[in-house]
Amino acid sequence: MSAKSSVRPVGASPRPWLRSLVTLAITLVLLSPILVVFWLALRPPMAWQQTGPTLGTFLYVLTQTEVLRWLTNSFLVSAISTVAAVAVAAPAGYVLSRGKGRATSAFSLFIFVLQSLPAVAFIIPLFIMFAKIGLADTLSGVSIVYVASSIAVGCWMMTAYFDSLPITLEEAAWIDGASVFGGFVRIILPNSLPGILSTALFTFLSSWNDYIVASVFLRSERAFTMPIGLQTFFQQNLADWGPVMACAVIMLAPPVILFAVLNRYFSIGGIGGSLAGR
Repeated sequence: MSAKSSVRPVGASPRPWLRSLVTLAITLVLLSPILVVFWLALRPPMAWQQTGPTLGTFLYVLTQTEVLRWLTNSFLVSAISTVAAVAVAAPAGYVLSRGKGRATSAFSLFIFVLQSLPAVAFIIPLFIMFAKIGLADTLSGVSIVYVASSIAVGCWMMTAYFDSLPITLEEAAWIDGASVFGGFVRIILPNSLPGILSTALFTFLSSWNDYIVASVFLRSERAFTMPIGLQTFFQQNLADWGPVMACAVIMLAPPVILFAVLNRYFSIGGIGGSLAGR
């Protein structure tokens, strides 16, 4: 009787445990800053006599500080910026994707140049102009800046997604009597949900995490957003790390929840059956 020879399948890893170990090590390294933030968030405020870890730090920052107001301000400017940027970027991206001609090419080049310029170069001139018209130190002024800074990237993101959609979708709608705008609203937009959500998420995160623009435009504590409010916990030579990290954890929660809820809508396989027989 011949002994059975073990044959390894083609492409199989010789040491699968090694790959798992390396993956686990990389994951721990990437998650270590977040784990440190969570651990430091359990530290009590310096005004307390307690020394051990406690969840009371979260209750302290939510009830004894202006964190709830800052959260509301951040939600407000991020929501306004997201809705406005997507409302402009979606039709503009569609024109850039489907339009042909010198005007479209010139507009595309203008957006590319605008996107390549650093936002810091516009902050001081915008602040001077907004101060003259009464928009400095207001959430409205900050929202306008966020919308303007997100539109260029949003247009490119929507253009890239519209390029992946077959033009035969609109042609079928036009044959059925739909106008160009009607085909865009009824056919293209429903099939562009992943691209719209990606643009919306990018705009939301850009506005939610911004510090530079808010630090220049917002001066009064009532108008602070979360990134600016965090700096109030820092003293000249000392930082109250417990409340700071508790605020950081609270600030992390909305984007994580938002992405977890919308993650299932990022599939791009929904257009497969839009055209029968193709």
